[in-house]
Amino acid sequence: MTSIIIPAHNEESVIRRGLRAVLDGSAPGELEVIVVCNGCSDATAAIAREFADVRVIETDIPSKSNALNLGDEVATRFPRIYLDADVILDLASIRRLSQALQRPGVLAAAPRVDTVFTPDCDWSVRAFYNFWMALPFVREGMMAAGAYAMNQAGRARFQRFPDVIADDGFCRLQFAPGERVEVADAVSRVVAPGRFSDLVKIRSRSRLGVYQLQARFPELFAAERRSKRYGHTLSYVLKRFDLYPAAIPFVFITVLSRIRARRQRRLIGNYVWERDNSSRL
Repeated sequence: MTSIIIPAHNEESVIRRGLRAVLDGSAPGELEVIVVCNGCSDATAAIAREFADVRVIETDIPSKSNALNLGDEVATRFPRIYLDADVILDLASIRRLSQALQRPGVLAAAPRVDTVFTPDCDWSVRAFYNFWMALPFVREGMMAAGAYAMNQAGRARFQRFPDVIADDGFCRLQFAPGERVEVADAVSRVVAPGRFSDLVKIRSRSRLGVYQLQARFPELFAAERRSKRYGHTLSYVLKRFDLYPAAIPFVFITVLSRIRARRQRRLIGNYVWERDNSSRL
């Protein structure tokens, strides 16, 4: 008995495939699926209503955090999975996440991320992700790219989702490393941006989300930084000669994204969510 909350803003191109992956093979009453259409001007809600087992909520407010809170208000089950509309998470992975949250001491879980590249994807994008996904702190402990789960005790760590860009990062900060797990045999498929410029956009958004969390929750953020072993990461990378060609685009994209994010942080009051549409085609 699992609740799945899917915030969706103009996701008509991907919502059908995501819901099919979630529901295919599920037993009657096994899942409570809630799609929260926030500020949609397309057919997202109509497509979601094609699925008899899906509850659709609509709001005029284009806010992911508000959508997550609306979904929480009507959800009745635990564990609870929060899933981006453009991320593919199948039923087998949902069941494995739910099982992991029954382990003693485990309060939060996320699937392993499988990055999918489009046929015409830029080489720099492939190189960035190949390097990023090889980093030890990325592979250890609930990076939660577009999908994460909590049991009832875990969700009780905070009341409502705050108005932040990085909702997954906020949730990660609530738990010590031993309380959160990445479930290796649960897989979320994330389509990578097709172009260099789109990757810079979403990496800038990600970094801006980190800066925002650091400013609003400094104590939680400080504890998170202490848990990362950057020295171990550097030693690991230096031994991986196969990663050397990807290091240059990785560093360039990372630096450029941080510069853009710092500029956006100064204008956060007028920030417009940067979105990659190349992966939604």
